[in-house]
Amino acid sequence: MKVFLCIVLVALVAVNGQSYPNRPSYKPPAYPSPSYPTYPKPSYPSYPKPSYPSADYAKPAYPQTYETPMPYDFAWEVKDAYTYNNYNHQEAGDDKGYVTGSYSVDLPDGRKQTVAYKADDYTGYVADVKYEGEAKYPENKPAPYKPAAYPEYKPAYSSPTYPKPAYPKPAYKNDYPAPSYPSYRPPSYPSYPAPKYPARY
Repeated sequence: MKVFLCIVLVALVAVNGQSYPNRPSYKPPAYPSPSYPTYPKPSYPSYPKPSYPSADYAKPAYPQTYETPMPYDFAWEVKDAYTYNNYNHQEAGDDKGYVTGSYSVDLPDGRKQTVAYKADDYTGYVADVKYEGEAKYPENKPAPYKPAAYPEYKPAYSSPTYPKPAYPKPAYKNDYPAPSYPSYRPPSYPSYPAPKYPARY
C-alpha cells in the first residue's frame, strides 16, 4: 500500500513539473480614449439697469378750519306701568363744547338709578351716579310641578265577524254484514259422591 502511494505522488510531481511549449498567452485589449466635443461658453446680452423717475408729487394742502359746536338741547321720557318701563334722558350742549345731561331708569330690584354727567374737551366725561330706594329681592317660590294632562287614548276595535263554517255531514255506508258468533252448549261437569272419613275414637 505504501509503495502504491509513493508511485502516485511521483506521477503527480512529474505531471506538474512538465512544461507546455504551446501554452497560449493573452494580452489585454487596448481601447482608444474617448473624446468629447467642446462647446463654447454661452454669452448672454447685457441690458442696462432700468431707471424710473422719482415720484415727486406735491402734497395737497387742505385748509385747516375749526367748526364751532352748535348749541342743542333735548329731552325724552318713557313711562309705561303695564310693561314696567320708566326711564328718561335729558342733555344740553353750548357753543363751546360743554355738555351736561342726566338720565334715570328703574332697576329690576326696585331701585331708581339716576346718572348726572358733564363732558368737555378738558375734563372729559364725568358722571355722578345715585340710587334711590332699597333693593328688594322677592323670594323665589316655584309653582309645584304638575305633569301635563294628556287625554287617555283607548283605541276601540270592533270584533271581527267571521261566517260560521258549514261542514257536510259525513255519510257512512254499512256495507259490512252483521257479525255472527257461534253458540256453545253449557259445559257439563261430572258429579262425585261426597267423601266419607272414618270416625276417630
